[in-house]
Amino acid sequence: MSWGGFFDLAQKEKQITDLELTAAQPGFWQKGDSSSKKLMSEMSTLKEVTARWKGLKKEVDDIEAHWQLASEMDDESELEEIEKTHLALLKKIDAFDLESKLSGEHDKSNAIISLHAGAGGTEACDWNDMLFRMYQRWANAHNHEIEITDMLPGEEAGMKSVTFFVKGAYAYGYLKSEIGVHRLVRVSPFDSNKRRHTSFASCDVIPEIEDDIKIEINEADLETDTYRASGAGGQHVNKTESAVRITHKPSGIIVACQIERSQMKNRATAMKMLRARLYDLEQEKKRAAIEKHYDDKGDIAWGNQIRSYVFMPYQLVKDARTGQETGNIQAVMDGDLDPFMRAFLSYKGKK
Repeated sequence: MSWGGFFDLAQKEKQITDLELTAAQPGFWQKGDSSSKKLMSEMSTLKEVTARWKGLKKEVDDIEAHWQLASEMDDESELEEIEKTHLALLKKIDAFDLESKLSGEHDKSNAIISLHAGAGGTEACDWNDMLFRMYQRWANAHNHEIEITDMLPGEEAGMKSVTFFVKGAYAYGYLKSEIGVHRLVRVSPFDSNKRRHTSFASCDVIPEIEDDIKIEINEADLETDTYRASGAGGQHVNKTESAVRITHKPSGIIVACQIERSQMKNRATAMKMLRARLYDLEQEKKRAAIEKHYDDKGDIAWGNQIRSYVFMPYQLVKDARTGQETGNIQAVMDGDLDPFMRAFLSYKGKK
């Protein structure tokens, strides 16, 4: 087994030592700002990562020792067990390698996803619903939690838009690969003539911002509307104006939450999303010379897709950025997105 060189243990241990020396400086804990919390979080992450690497390295050594022993004893009965252990270890190493590419400032954060139906009418709303299910399945497979905050159903089927949190380690780091327009080609179940249709939906992903990041919001810049929730939730949710929509007038950003029974809780969640979007807007301005994903997405229509999902006349999912593709479209729709995410992270690392 080739262990590879994607992890520099000596460098990580030096970083831990440097952080420990900084934390030991007189007066460090009396600063009263967020620097101490940030340092301890960084040090904890580095220690966790190095411990995982050492654990994986030990498993590699154990397999090699097992192989040597079986070879010396000419015991073929051990080969099946060695192969099983080897394949399981390869999956762990692949996961570790993938996480090692997640070094962005907010890659460990929860993600806030917004899906919007584009060109295609009812077919596009149904496609939007299918994408939502796909991300639900991906989240479930990674033991992440889904929390819907706002949803606008389609007139006949599916949904025009939906916003939801994905809560779990590295949620944003993985899901940022999904930002853009997604294109579907299939025989429409809504067309009595069974013609092939092309539909589009957009996916936007931003990180949930931690409380220690200060985002100044002037209450005078906010326009708040309340309304009755349209989704499930019982008589109280649907008969009282508990849902909240907040418009930030200077930026034009609109956020909404209708998931809670309490108007106050819905407002708190909406404000959290607004802070995240304002922070992301500022970050986008700083990154304007390099990349702006809002501009990259363009219209939710032909020519701007990042990925195509073809159900007919053949089956293929292909990413336009990385060239990653698969013919197992059902697996992808059931949430098997890791190969696309891994290819995207490698693609970004080369740019």
